Amino acid sequence: MSAPHWRLILNGKSAGDPAVRTAVAAIRARDVRIDVRVTWEAGDAERHAAEALAERVDTIVVAGGDGTLNAVVSVLAAQSADADALPSLALVPLGTANDFATAAALPELPDAALTLALEAPAVPVDVLRIEADDGVYWCVNLGSGGFGTQVTVETHAGLKKVLGGLAYFITGLSRLGRIEPIEARISGPDFAWQGGFIALGIGNGRQAGGGQALCPDASIDDGLIDVTIVPELEGELVNTLRTALTEGKVAALDQVAVRTRLRELLVEADAPLVLNLDGEPRSARRFAIACVPGRLRMHLPQDCPLLVASPQPADA
Repeated sequence: MSAPHWRLILNGKSAGDPAVRTAVAAIRARDVRIDVRVTWEAGDAERHAAEALAERVDTIVVAGGDGTLNAVVSVLAAQSADADALPSLALVPLGTANDFATAAALPELPDAALTLALEAPAVPVDVLRIEADDGVYWCVNLGSGGFGTQVTVETHAGLKKVLGGLAYFITGLSRLGRIEPIEARISGPDFAWQGGFIALGIGNGRQAGGGQALCPDASIDDGLIDVTIVPELEGELVNTLRTALTEGKVAALDQVAVRTRLRELLVEADAPLVLNLDGEPRSARRFAIACVPGRLRMHLPQDCPLLVASPQPADA
């Protein structure tokens, strides 16, 4: 049996990281052929992924953050081949936020992450396919809209820890006078919502923006999209939430969000709105989003919180 052939796509910001060099040397010592390609400018990750496909490598290892992961996933998911015919995918979290890796409970250290890629079986995972006005995009983690990007910077880490997934918009309660809600129509099978929202989560994964759990119960192997809508807040609703926060009634905050699970959904607006897809902003008046079950295979921990079906040991 020939040695596994891997292609490691390394974000240029981490090219000089000695821990990565040590981890690569250790995995080579375990009879893995691993070639390293470094990204320096826009489009490099996609190009390296396409070359890996052409060379029929066994596994592509993304050593970077959510943006690099999205770039590679977008190339793989767009192929006509079935998941079993594509390289499996592994992740070494080296980005700033590492939202997907954190939610998936992937090891933080490069050596441990590469060891997991070698020892853990690849399992099927879903990917979101997004058809927008200007083309088709893919999302493996989460799409988000609203003012979350701004508030993420302003939200205190302690507040996030105490309040969990909805903490990011609590920070904005005192700023509601300058927050413009986004008017949109969001629909899917047996679901329809219309109005102004201040935050929107479209989840394959659970979190974005450095730890904001917009879709706290999402799974990446259930064939469904978790949708969270935080509508504009006004009048008594604002006062109720402020009282709940003051009195420590955190559970009451969950009543604000509209949540559902769908296989597909449509987001429409009269004016262009921006969705961040794995952190990459896309602007359109219409987004048609579908969950593509089992589109790729990823090496994930056996106790990965994002999986409905836990991966089985390789010798099971």
